[in-house]
Amino acid sequence: MRENFDLIIAGATIVNHDGRGIADIGVRDGRTAAIGDLAQAGAARILQAKGLHVLPGVIDSQVHFREPGNEHKEDLESGSLAAVMGGVTAVFEMPNTSPPTTTAAALEDKLRRAERRMHCDFAFYIGATAENAEELGELERLPGCSGVKLFMGASTGNLLVEDDDGLRRVLRHGCRRVAIHSEDQPRLAQRKHLALPGKVETHPVWRDADSALLSTRRLLRIAREERRLVHVLHVTTAEEIALLAGHKDIASVEVTPQHLTLAAPEAYAELGTRAQMNPPIRDAAHRAALWRGVSAGIVDVLGSDHAPHTRQEKGLSSDSNMQYPNTPSGMPGVQTLLPLLLDHVHAGRLSLERLVDLTSHGPNRVFGLAGKGRLAVGYDADYTLVDLQAQREITDGMLASRCGWSPFNGRKVTGWPMGTIVRGNVVMWENSLQTPHCGQAVRFQASL
Repeated sequence: MRENFDLIIAGATIVNHDGRGIADIGVRDGRTAAIGDLAQAGAARILQAKGLHVLPGVIDSQVHFREPGNEHKEDLESGSLAAVMGGVTAVFEMPNTSPPTTTAAALEDKLRRAERRMHCDFAFYIGATAENAEELGELERLPGCSGVKLFMGASTGNLLVEDDDGLRRVLRHGCRRVAIHSEDQPRLAQRKHLALPGKVETHPVWRDADSALLSTRRLLRIAREERRLVHVLHVTTAEEIALLAGHKDIASVEVTPQHLTLAAPEAYAELGTRAQMNPPIRDAAHRAALWRGVSAGIVDVLGSDHAPHTRQEKGLSSDSNMQYPNTPSGMPGVQTLLPLLLDHVHAGRLSLERLVDLTSHGPNRVFGLAGKGRLAVGYDADYTLVDLQAQREITDGMLASRCGWSPFNGRKVTGWPMGTIVRGNVVMWENSLQTPHCGQAVRFQASL
C-alpha cells in the first residue's frame, strides 16, 4: 500500500543526530513521520529541496518582543515575523515588558495575545522578583512558561534581584533551570560615572568584565549551595568561560552571535549606539575566548537577545536629541541570528553540526522541551531549510522588525535561510510569508 503524508520534503541534505545525508522527510499531523527514501510515497504537498540543507528548526531562546507596553518598538506579530524570515521556528520571550510578566495572569495575557497572531511557536519566561519568589515553583510549571528569568544587574525594565538573600529565595523555590542576566548591580552603580556623555565607547568601561565575573562567581556559589540549575545568559568574558567550565554540572551557558561577531573598540567607532547592549560588546580577546568556549563545548546555546529600540531612542535619527548613556541598551537580532552563524560556518569557525547543537539540540536539553528541538521521527515537524552557498547582504530595509535597523546593516554573508517550517506548516519560503499566524505554545516536560 502506498504511504501518504501531509508534506514531503524531497532530496535535501538532512543535518541531525545521525549526521549528514540526502534523504526525504515525511510529515503527518504536524510531526516527523518518516526519514528516508520516500520516492514511492504520496503527499498533499511535495517540497523539492535538492541542493538545500534541512536543519532541525532553529530555536531562539532569548528574545524581547516588547508587548505589552512598548509596541512602538516591537510586538508579538512583528517580532515573530522577523523570526520566521530568519529561519527561526520557536522563540522564548522575556518578561521585562510593561507590566512585567511576574504573575499567572500576566503569563495568560501574553499567551492570549500570541494566539492567532504569532507566526512561530512561542513560550514566555516568568520574571523573578522578591515579591513572587515563593510562587515561582507553581508559576514555572504553567503551560507556555519557558522557565524563570532573573536579573542580577539592571537592564531594560524594572526587574532586579541584586542581593544574596533575594537570589537565595528565588533559587529555593522551584526545580526548573533559572535563566540569569549576570552583572553585579552594586559595581555597576559604583562605576556609572565612567559612562561618559556622548561616548558610547565607554559602555564596556562602565559595565566592565569584573562586573560580569563577580556576579557569575556569586551566582554559582549560591546556586551550588541551593542545589539549583542555572542558565547564564549572554556570557561575554574570557574569565566567565573559564569559570563556567568548572561548573557544568549546575550551569549551562548562552552566547550571542553579536558577541561572537563584533569587537570593541571597532564596533563602537563604526556603529555608535547600534552596538550598545548589556552585557557590552567587548574586545577581541574576550571574543576569542567565547569562540574557544564554543569549540570546547562549554557553550550550550546560542540566543539572539533580540532587544529592539527605535532609531529615535537610540539617537540614530536626525530628529533625536538622545545621546549615550541615556540611550537604551539592546539591538535586534532574531532575523540575523542564523545568517550570521551560517557565515561563520562558511568561514570555518563553526561546523554545521555544532550550529544545530547550539540552536536546536541545546535548547532541547537545557529547557526540557517536549517533542521539539530534534529532527527525528515523532518530534514536531519544525525545520529550517538553508542554502549554504547563497550570498546575501543584510540591510536595514530587509528587516521585519518594527525597529527597522540592524547593527549588521551592509554586512555581506554566505549562507541564508530559504524556508521555515513549523509543525509541518510552510510558514516562510524564499523570503515570502506562506502560512501566517500558525504559532502555538511550546510544550515543556515540566508542564506535562
